[in-house]
Amino acid sequence: MHRQPTNGTDMKNSTLVDHQSVGNGQSSENDDIATSRPAEGLTTTRLRQMLPTAWEMIRPYWSSEDRWAAWGLLAVVLVLTLAMVHMSVLINEWNNTFYTALQNKDRNAFLQQLINLSWLVTLIVFFSVYQLYLSQMLEIRWRRWLTERYLRAWLADGAYYRMQLVAQQTDNPDQRIAEDVHLLISHTLTLFIGGLRALVALVAFVAILWALSGTLTVPLSGWLSVMLPGYMVWAAILYAIAGTWLTHRIGHPLVRLNYDKQRCEADFRFGLVRFRENTEGVALYRGEADELRGFRDRFAAVVVNWWDIMRRQKRLTYFTSGYQQAGWIFPSLVAAPRYFTGDLTLGGLIQTIGAFSMVQTSLSFFIDSYKTIAEWCSVVERLAGFEQALARVRVQAATDDGIRCAEGDATQLEVNDVALDLPDGQPLIADVNLTVSRGDTVLLGGASGSGKSTLFRAIAGIWPFGRGEIRRPQEGHLLFLPQKPYLPIGTLREVVSYPMAGNDVDNVILSDALEVVGLPHLARRLDEAGHWALQLSPGEQQRIAFARALVQKPDWLFLDEATSALDEVTEARLYRLVRERLKATTVFSVGHRATLRAFHSRHLLVHVNGTGPSSIVEVTAVNDAARRGSSVMTQTQPVTMAG
Repeated sequence: MHRQPTNGTDMKNSTLVDHQSVGNGQSSENDDIATSRPAEGLTTTRLRQMLPTAWEMIRPYWSSEDRWAAWGLLAVVLVLTLAMVHMSVLINEWNNTFYTALQNKDRNAFLQQLINLSWLVTLIVFFSVYQLYLSQMLEIRWRRWLTERYLRAWLADGAYYRMQLVAQQTDNPDQRIAEDVHLLISHTLTLFIGGLRALVALVAFVAILWALSGTLTVPLSGWLSVMLPGYMVWAAILYAIAGTWLTHRIGHPLVRLNYDKQRCEADFRFGLVRFRENTEGVALYRGEADELRGFRDRFAAVVVNWWDIMRRQKRLTYFTSGYQQAGWIFPSLVAAPRYFTGDLTLGGLIQTIGAFSMVQTSLSFFIDSYKTIAEWCSVVERLAGFEQALARVRVQAATDDGIRCAEGDATQLEVNDVALDLPDGQPLIADVNLTVSRGDTVLLGGASGSGKSTLFRAIAGIWPFGRGEIRRPQEGHLLFLPQKPYLPIGTLREVVSYPMAGNDVDNVILSDALEVVGLPHLARRLDEAGHWALQLSPGEQQRIAFARALVQKPDWLFLDEATSALDEVTEARLYRLVRERLKATTVFSVGHRATLRAFHSRHLLVHVNGTGPSSIVEVTAVNDAARRGSSVMTQTQPVTMAG
């Protein structure tokens, strides 16, 4: 019972996928960016190639209906960031005055600097708090908007269903929306604001350090020397360049490892969720040992990836920790000659070391943010793969001949020259020509696996593989009840009303529907919230589906093995309810049981033609015994006739 996560996904907003290469008809090699690129590591060239893709994800929010609030918040955050840089400059100047006062044993100056420091600290705390607060406000607004955009795109036009069938390259799309959107936004803001702060601080403190450095005379021989103005600035630049190069050399595999980490964690979590949702089946099969093996296999991948990250981060931390510690020692060594010659006071030395540290920190932004940059690149790649999978299924839906669904006569359903295929292109059913008129009751039978449910899906408009045209009734309310009903997590009112809003249906109607389908004990629990798919038996879930039909009163009702978990007595009672309470409703059932024939005036059969595609024939019962018995005497005729 090993399972691989194959969650499907979809997208409606065309701007979300138009920029992808798939949408432009490029080769599939470009489509696999999400799976091929992580192995390359974080390179400057690859980072430049990734920025346009990231920009296409980031840009829409800043021109959306929420743009004014977004730009306003960003402007305030940037002003606070600049203010904090200015505070750093003031603290740097304060260091000079404070330590000079200590050197001179000036008590009054010392006390005055303590008072000045209290004001500086107060302002720094204020600016820090509101920069964080407003950044988080911007982050949640942006995340809310982008999550809504992805959700709408994922759920629109049934692409999530098509992706589940054909887009194997995209794993765990739920994680893309729930986690990767959040990481994209948080890392983008962190890197942008942090990078801007580093740039402004670099400009400010380079000027300070240049003035404090003076000129260093480097003797080359007895009579030749070189004058090096602002030598501390050049030392800081060389120090940062060396550190950045070494950090990249050590840490670039983290991009691939972080990408794999998200995938392995998601696979393990998805397996646990699937197990929780199928506990009864596992218990009945006594499949605990097999499930445990599956969990161990998935978690083993998590452990292997974790150890790889640990080893790589250990090497990177060895270097970065030493680099940061040396950042305090190195400027002291470089500035010491001018201090010992008397060109620098103690305060000037401390200010010089502080300015050097700020310049070195600004130049080392790439080093300090390497892990965040690596994670950001992985997030961009995963979301790019998600969008490309959406684009791929959209292009396929637009360019493939497929099965055309259109509105037809309000009084009939027409299936014209329809051929159904499996996702791999293997023919399943051929030459289906069927007309169902308003008021008909039709039963479609046939061997298991012959394609009955596939025709059900094609009529619903969600099966894309095949050819032909299906003209569904114009302006008619169609309701499709699958064999396993979908029960959303929420109140029982919302479950029974689904997909209608629960508050739009009167309590009396909901309670009556539950009682007549044989669930009177649930009629008093309409406002109780729960995971009903786990609480109710398969038979109770199918009765919930019939309650939905009674509540919604569709013009056309399609049922796919909708009573397979019920006994024959209950099945008969539910079908009689449909005929009594939904007299004007056309019923199209897919089923195996002979007992269903009594409730349908027309009987269709999927006829298997050896190794070739199946066909559909209309079966006319000869007598009542044949209608009720296990052996049926039939006559077949084309199904193009109306009932």
